[in-house]
Amino acid sequence: MSVTPLGFVRTPEKGLAPLRWAGTGWTVDDRPPHVAALRELRGLEVEWPGHEVPLDGVLELAAAGVPLTATHAEPWVPAGLAALLTDRDWLGHAGDGGLRGLADLRREEHSVRLRRLAHPVAPPPKVSILMSTRRPALVGFALAQMERQLDVEAEVLLGLHGFAFEQVREVVESCSLPVRWVEAEASMPFGEVLNQAAAPAEGDFLAKWDDDDWYGPRHLADLVMALRYAQADVAGTTAEFFYLEPLRTTIRRTTFSSGARYPSEVYADHVAGGTIMVPRKTFHDVGGFPALPSAVDREFLKAAHQSGARIYRTHGLTYVLRRGLGSEHTWQLPLSHFLKVAANQWHGFRPSLLMEA
Repeated sequence: MSVTPLGFVRTPEKGLAPLRWAGTGWTVDDRPPHVAALRELRGLEVEWPGHEVPLDGVLELAAAGVPLTATHAEPWVPAGLAALLTDRDWLGHAGDGGLRGLADLRREEHSVRLRRLAHPVAPPPKVSILMSTRRPALVGFALAQMERQLDVEAEVLLGLHGFAFEQVREVVESCSLPVRWVEAEASMPFGEVLNQAAAPAEGDFLAKWDDDDWYGPRHLADLVMALRYAQADVAGTTAEFFYLEPLRTTIRRTTFSSGARYPSEVYADHVAGGTIMVPRKTFHDVGGFPALPSAVDREFLKAAHQSGARIYRTHGLTYVLRRGLGSEHTWQLPLSHFLKVAANQWHGFRPSLLMEA
């Protein structure tokens, strides 16, 4: 399907508009829908005709991420589409004047569910999940989330950076996914550990994974979906949800620290490092990760961009970065920075509903 969510607008300026059948096709304001013009709308409300009609136009709008709703569904509407159209919970936040960000979030979650329906990832693609870690205590946490991944056939490639397999044998052997690992000296550069771990990959795609972050069960499938509909060479998500562990606070950012917008569904030169997905062939064509001790994500994306690869940034609703004290991370920023850029802030762990936490 050629229609995609490219250009999705998080905060629309206008409300709902009716989507009507006009005898030969679906219309908005008596004209065929034009996706770019619909981006400023909160969504479309489907008004069913009194007889069965083709649904291709409705599915194209779903593929474009246009939020769709209906008060009811006719018997001839497929069950999956009918369930999404009549799930109107996302509309309940429209009047929360002080919670516009929450209303926008519920709307985007609904949009993503529609995209999944219209861009099915089938048959399940083979994905090699690549993770290097210095922290044996977090391996079980990471593997449990990998096991939750839906609509993909996954294998796990572990780089044990500075410790022996015996320290994680129990959690690895209890994992339901196939797991391969390499043991690397603590002195080996991070990028080289990743490359050694990636060497036996058999998946069609390589997906980078961070040991301490949270991933929703459709995280990998959504990245494959984005790669396909965007016809991109590299895909990743926005880095918008953060759990500030010392403060027991979740924040969501939708702008950079400069104040510039940080949109999803765009071609870009930056995605969250812990969400990079790339076809295995493209990974090798780029040359793998640079053999550096840090900044390997940034330098990989830079090399991919310079090689002519198309990088696409999709939604960040199935990913939450964990932040401890600044000294614990290679990305050195104080917790106060994240509070300053927060569009939303909640007490406790409050991810998107798409995390299915």
